[in-house]
Amino acid sequence: MFTLYQIVRNPFLVFRMISLPVALVIFFFALVIHECAHAWMASRCGDNTARYAGRITLNPLPHIDPIGTIIFPLLLILSRSPFIIGWAKPVPINPLNFNDPRVDLARVGASGPLSNIGLAIISSFLVWIFTYLPMGEIKNSLIIILLFSVLINLLLAVFNLIPVPPLDGSQILSGLLPTHLAIRYETIRPYGFIIIFFLLLSGLLWTIILPVVQLLYNILFLWVGRGF
Repeated sequence: MFTLYQIVRNPFLVFRMISLPVALVIFFFALVIHECAHAWMASRCGDNTARYAGRITLNPLPHIDPIGTIIFPLLLILSRSPFIIGWAKPVPINPLNFNDPRVDLARVGASGPLSNIGLAIISSFLVWIFTYLPMGEIKNSLIIILLFSVLINLLLAVFNLIPVPPLDGSQILSGLLPTHLAIRYETIRPYGFIIIFFLLLSGLLWTIILPVVQLLYNILFLWVGRGF
């Protein structure tokens, strides 16, 4: 049995302690917020395509992507991966409607991962609050759920920042590159899923994202001491 201090300081223990149904609820909620952020930012930048398509909604159904929301996470679960990651249906956008097409494309791409980082910060703040409340075992259960929320949101943020289509990192990079380089870069889009599955099966995916997730997690929980 792990102490609360050990769990907070060794975040990936949480994946061994949380039930699959609870994990999936948190996972889908994080994905929905992620996609809502894309749609909202696109609307702020002058493109209401996603708004008219009904993508600014907490209803998960419009956001489900067969591969990223169902098949990819299911493969991770069946392969006994300790982590769950994925992506939702890309938000429809029309860059021609943007106020500044190149910059706004990057803004829309960045808004999803930033929303997950925001959720991670909120969850870590709630962990800090709950540690000072006398709630017994209920408190411990809530803290474990919140720690999982921190981790899943950091995982989704870092994973989606990988610059491989259809992940957000590719949209950010495409928006920041000079036009001639962006056009050449977009030629890898048809092979994006192949690259992602190669990274997963080779183990390189975790090698890339886990150190970054661990670093961000440690920053969020610098306040934790042994007296905790």
